[in-house]
Amino acid sequence: MIPNKLTIFNDPIYGFIRIPSDLIFDLIAHPYFQRLRRISQMGLSYMVYPGAHHTRFHHALGSMYLMQKSVQVLRFKGVDISDADEKGLLGAILLHDIGHESFSHAMEHSIVNGVSHEHISLQFMKELNVEFDGQLEVAISIFTGKHPKKFLNQLVSSQLDMDRLDYLKRDSFYTGVSEGNTNAERLITMLNVVDGNLVVEEKGIYSVEKFLMARRFMYWQVYLHKTGVVAEQLLISILKRARHLIGEGKSIKGSKSLLFFLHNSIQLESFDNEVLEQFSKLDDIDILSAVKEWQEEDDKVLQLLCKMLINRKLLHIKVKKEPIKQAKLTKKKKKVGELLGLTTEDEISYFIFTGEIENRAYNDTSQNINILRKNGKIVDVAKLSDHLNISALSKTVTKYYICYPKDAV
Repeated sequence: MIPNKLTIFNDPIYGFIRIPSDLIFDLIAHPYFQRLRRISQMGLSYMVYPGAHHTRFHHALGSMYLMQKSVQVLRFKGVDISDADEKGLLGAILLHDIGHESFSHAMEHSIVNGVSHEHISLQFMKELNVEFDGQLEVAISIFTGKHPKKFLNQLVSSQLDMDRLDYLKRDSFYTGVSEGNTNAERLITMLNVVDGNLVVEEKGIYSVEKFLMARRFMYWQVYLHKTGVVAEQLLISILKRARHLIGEGKSIKGSKSLLFFLHNSIQLESFDNEVLEQFSKLDDIDILSAVKEWQEEDDKVLQLLCKMLINRKLLHIKVKKEPIKQAKLTKKKKKVGELLGLTTEDEISYFIFTGEIENRAYNDTSQNINILRKNGKIVDVAKLSDHLNISALSKTVTKYYICYPKDAV
């Protein structure tokens, strides 16, 4: 055992966060986890909200802190949570986001094709389990939903889990968007378990309503902010163009780990330990460094895209309630081609494109948030709430956007 191990972190949201065990300390100290210090929690949202530079490292520690609070509350109410369960819960929530790609959701499926960050997190957990002599077996069973106590998985991954409770509060703090601030501690004190499932006691229903409304506000106002959307799409286009150039046999600069993924099309079936090791060395620094370098590339498309992102000279974006008409898109493409001196359809498509964004604050068909009434009955929050908006939040709202250079209006 290493003496004098650090036992607390000073967090701006919760104050002091205690590290409860040597295992948790060693997991935090591991290079796989330390990589999260170099993964932005909110992708490129800092281009809209300058304070949003916090990382997945912050978020993982905050989620673990809330999990500690949840265990204390549930045990106090007589819920059976053994020491092994607690150890598994803390391990699972600490590592739940360890598989995020650079810039978090912005780069998901851009570096690795068709492999979710949850799958990569599980691969990391399995590798760490071997390294730590099987101490993560319970954590993995909880993370994958195979543990017989369902509520343990629900604390890690559900519509009212410690992940969501932390990121809403944390992202609200760092962006300064006060509408997203939720009282996580109040919600946790209202948690209970009935028939093996996580529920919220009836007196906590208004806290649940505020949580769901906060989630809706944060998605429209922050996570799906139109400027953030276009910035992320530019970054995706940059990686796409770089991979295209490599496919044509051209040589471009980049870190060893980044070039590994640009040269190789990694699918789910090919994501082995060698790929995992390369992935563990890839972070935001590799991407930003490459984008800066690629401003000087001979390829006009890559050069322009990189300069736009680095200097925040982003594409113009319009958001509509209806899909963009093909005739309008065709007309715009012609203008963009003339403006930028591009002739091929493929090159023009990097600078004018359409897409859609969706927001559904509450899913009433899966992993419902159930309210425990005083008479012992369990009722879905959408049915019990007297807040009319809760039912509306169960519907998926879709908006459509078109992006193009500002001078091509």
